[in-house]
Amino acid sequence: MTRTLGLISVVVVVGVGGYVYTRQAQSVTAIGSNPETTVNVLAVRNDLMAIANAERRYWAANARYASLDELRTGGDIEVPSREHFAYSVETSDTGFRIVASYSGSDPDAPKKISVNEALTVTTE
Repeated sequence: MTRTLGLISVVVVVGVGGYVYTRQAQSVTAIGSNPETTVNVLAVRNDLMAIANAERRYWAANARYASLDELRTGGDIEVPSREHFAYSVETSDTGFRIVASYSGSDPDAPKKISVNEALTVTTE
């Protein structure tokens, strides 16, 4: 009796785990219409967070935010070039917004991904 109950418990746990796994996998692949776009978008989000952290470090040292060129030339960040994405930085006295614009052919890919000084990522 206890062996049967144990077997039923294991089957239920494996079933629930499989369901949760498939739901999480669906949410990741919903970024674009193909896996390549998904990987590129995740890499761009990672780049945006790295640039935002470089902006925060620059502000801590210089009491102002820097342009993307200033960050590159100062050695604060090395921004890789990503196919179909272009980076830009908008700065003010109180904050910044870093934008990655998509120019590829995937209609399901986000056209703009941005991050601000609070490290909030927004997708348009």
